[in-house]
Amino acid sequence: MRISGVPLARRCLATLALVATAAATLTLPTPAYAAPGGGGAEPGSLTGYAFDTCATPAQEVMDAWRLSSPYAGIGIYVGGSNRLCDQPELDADWVGTQQRRGWHLLPLWVGPQASCSGYPDVMSSDLAAAGREGRREAAAAVSTARGLGIGRGSTLYYDLEDYDIAPDNCRRAALSFLSGWTKALRGSGYRSGVYSNIGAAITSLDYAHRVSRGSYAMPDDIWFAWDNGRSDVRTDKRVLSDEWDDHDRVHQYALDVTQTFGGYPMVVDANWVDVGRGSVAPRSRPLCRGVDVDLRRYPTLGKGRSGDAVRAAQCLLRRQGLLTAPLTGRYDARTAAAVGKAQRRLDLPETGRLTRSTWTGLLARGGQPLLKVGDTGASVLRLQRALTAALGRPVRIDGVVDKGTARAVAAYQRKTGLPATGVVTPEVWDSLT
Repeated sequence: MRISGVPLARRCLATLALVATAAATLTLPTPAYAAPGGGGAEPGSLTGYAFDTCATPAQEVMDAWRLSSPYAGIGIYVGGSNRLCDQPELDADWVGTQQRRGWHLLPLWVGPQASCSGYPDVMSSDLAAAGREGRREAAAAVSTARGLGIGRGSTLYYDLEDYDIAPDNCRRAALSFLSGWTKALRGSGYRSGVYSNIGAAITSLDYAHRVSRGSYAMPDDIWFAWDNGRSDVRTDKRVLSDEWDDHDRVHQYALDVTQTFGGYPMVVDANWVDVGRGSVAPRSRPLCRGVDVDLRRYPTLGKGRSGDAVRAAQCLLRRQGLLTAPLTGRYDARTAAAVGKAQRRLDLPETGRLTRSTWTGLLARGGQPLLKVGDTGASVLRLQRALTAALGRPVRIDGVVDKGTARAVAAYQRKTGLPATGVVTPEVWDSLT
């Protein structure tokens, strides 16, 4: 993020130039994915990737990155006296559109910086005054968030850039400021987040919490900048408490990287997000009572076979209206006939034998939502089962798209000649079915 000096300004200008060049040469089709409902608290629950960039991207860029990037979230600079970039795209319509598209939003407020820093606007070095300033900044951030449609229950992150934590008055004033920020946000029905270098405000917050517990109000979430290239939320000895161990962390692990998705390049910071409840495996009822369809392998089956895999196949056939007979676990003539019907529906050779491609189509059949790391639900279960059949190897079937599932998606995309993005688009669903 780094709001001071030339590097970020150059990054802003570079990003705008890259996007403008791409927009002049690329026509993006209307996104062909089912969008979940918008609204609700931001960023919600997510264990996955997010990016932030200085200027809020235009809608065509957001749509292109939604379809082909690994990112499920975006950090947006909603205001503050030290915000560097203008935000001509950012308004309530933009926010509502991203929510409907399924983006998780991480709102950032860049107000006064540490009293010992060299930024254009700094907070007071007096503890009481700094606390009052923190409360005023929170009130301004809440007003702006409400105007953008970012409602109660959302986490607003204060961007406190790097500063020298050695001067005691500077460190304590920053803690007092953040304490005021946190108390005021909670009083308004919002959650408090703090972004900073892991060795600056994050270290100070952790130390204060351990040695002077209760002296300052601690934020609900921390967002730490540590350019170590690891997409996780593990820290080192600078954060020793367990205060933010329950899905309360964001890690900015790569800075100023140029990435291109859907034909649109941007200079971004990459983040790994673990917030809310994280990405929780869904509670799912069995497709058929007493039948487990989550198999480690889906073997080729034909007449005369029996067992749990046959029963799983019969369950799938019944669920799709292709079989009305009891689930006997025996591959009889009625089962073979139902498999033949499925093969006609899937445009496969009508053999009556349950082949790998038939398994894949049966398991994947259904809606076609866009899925990427962090997504959960029944559609993910369908995906993981279908990938297990299609790849001929076990894929963890738990209803959560994690990094392992994304790698399996990319492997399948390479196998079938699709771009290996790890993102499940309608083209992937079409190929599976």
